[in-house]
Amino acid sequence: MAFKRRERGHVDTVDADEITSSVSGRVETPIPEAATAPLKGRLGDLLVSQGLITEDQLATALVEQRTNGQRLGQILVASDVISERALTEVLSSLVGLPVVNLHIEAIDESIVTMIPEEMAREQLVMPIRIDNDTLVVAAVEPNDALRAGLERTTGRRVAMLLASLSDVRWAIDANYRATSDVDRLIAAFRVVDDARRRVTDSPVDEVVAEDAPVVQIVDRILTQAMRDRASDVHIEPSENVVRVRFRIDGALKSILELPATVGPGLISRIKVMADMNIVERRRPQDGQLTTMIDGREVDVRVSTVATIMGEKCVMRILDKTRSVLRLGDLGMPADTHEVYSKLVRAPFGMVLCAGPTGSGKTTTLYATVTEVSDERLNVMTIEDPVEYVFPSINQIQTNELAGLTFASGLKSILRQDPDVILVGEVRDVETTRVAVQSALTGHFVISSMHATDSVSALHRLLDMGIESFLVASSVIAVVGQRLLRRICTSCIAPYEPTPEEMIFYQESGGSEKDEFVAGRGCNFCSHTGYQDRVGVYELLVMTPEIRRLVVGWATQEELRALAVKQGMRTLRQEAIHLVEQNVTTIAEVFRSVYTL
Repeated sequence: MAFKRRERGHVDTVDADEITSSVSGRVETPIPEAATAPLKGRLGDLLVSQGLITEDQLATALVEQRTNGQRLGQILVASDVISERALTEVLSSLVGLPVVNLHIEAIDESIVTMIPEEMAREQLVMPIRIDNDTLVVAAVEPNDALRAGLERTTGRRVAMLLASLSDVRWAIDANYRATSDVDRLIAAFRVVDDARRRVTDSPVDEVVAEDAPVVQIVDRILTQAMRDRASDVHIEPSENVVRVRFRIDGALKSILELPATVGPGLISRIKVMADMNIVERRRPQDGQLTTMIDGREVDVRVSTVATIMGEKCVMRILDKTRSVLRLGDLGMPADTHEVYSKLVRAPFGMVLCAGPTGSGKTTTLYATVTEVSDERLNVMTIEDPVEYVFPSINQIQTNELAGLTFASGLKSILRQDPDVILVGEVRDVETTRVAVQSALTGHFVISSMHATDSVSALHRLLDMGIESFLVASSVIAVVGQRLLRRICTSCIAPYEPTPEEMIFYQESGGSEKDEFVAGRGCNFCSHTGYQDRVGVYELLVMTPEIRRLVVGWATQEELRALAVKQGMRTLRQEAIHLVEQNVTTIAEVFRSVYTL
């Protein structure tokens, strides 16, 4: 095995034994002198000399560095002046250290706490392993002063390897678990709970101090959920334990098991944060809270419901700092995107996004609004809740207690001279009827609907009692969608599909493939083999022939057959195409799309 080190004009190969000896202590190889010197001036000069940045760009970055104190490389990458990979290669040649890939490097979990989390985040370092009493550390900017500080903190000799900024930050989030000291907090909670129960036998709902154990447990659960990119947090009571699960990339993953006695206090704390009634435990409740996690403002949508074992809570996490995708970034095929872009610029009519919970409907709606928004148009929305704020769009939040529902809010919007209306979801007959009438009276309406696919969305409108001729006249297109997990690019490898998977692949029209791939599981994907998700879309355009079938109450099979004949590619066909391109796996298509 060998590592490659880039020098100014060539690439040298460094033998792995040489690196191992330098970090294991078998041979005391001192850190090169270049690595012990400050990197600010030398790095900038080297980047300029290699033509990666200009003198003006360096001067601008140095001025910004004096203002905010950030690292020079960090400023250049954030400004899109240089890529992170190119910067890491230059740093490697400057300090004379190999680059370590933290996505596939086996990190020893038992030694992570040797460097405190606060220090790791401040200095951007990540402990990896111990070789012959020497602590091997990955660092963004290795230097002698940093190494000396780490040695004082750990009491061990330290050897450093180079890693990119994003890799180190990801490794810190993945390995410094916010939930690591929950056992200590549970013990403290039990002491307080036992003392309270000696005073009164009945449980009392009370406002607890901000540093109380149950408060810290809730904070740690939310923090870890953000670090794990979870979309939802499930807190589920059972007879003996309270189970905490995160939904990551569409799949639930068990994170914690807490004692059953912690459950009521945990739910009460969440209710207090979300301004819900902590005394009411029998009725379902909804609420919303805003909190700061790792310096980011996060909205959390809370829902509770009573089960036979106690109250269950689900928290939907909405990261305000995450940018809203543009229509071209959704992942639609080029021809589908072209047709959809033309349809959403219609002066009137209705476009529906159909799919189950968590299929990306809201993302598609926001991308569509971003696409059609124009200073000449009055764009208004009615949502529950408002997930992302647009400065140039008029957004309305529903409020059941104040009598502001989707139906009443939509009626009010119609008196505000709108051009484009976004209805967060058509979930009842009254809202649906007003939305359809709005589309028929010269407004462009976009909304979402819970349905299995595009064709079933039309039948849902009919089942709600909307007359077939109104559906045919108002709806101009329906987008059915799903989200599939992508194969992790850090651990992608060939694999042999099972006979059942091959039968499904061939029945779905998949082309002949010499090799199928899947993720083996690595640090980067939490050993799931998947990382991030990709959208799958089917676009049903309401042609005159489709409209005639809708008016005649044709079956879903008849509608789907005609749509396919007219060129619609189904969700299943699009998903199998992603398998052909090695984006996802047959098993993932089978799990999410199946027969559609």
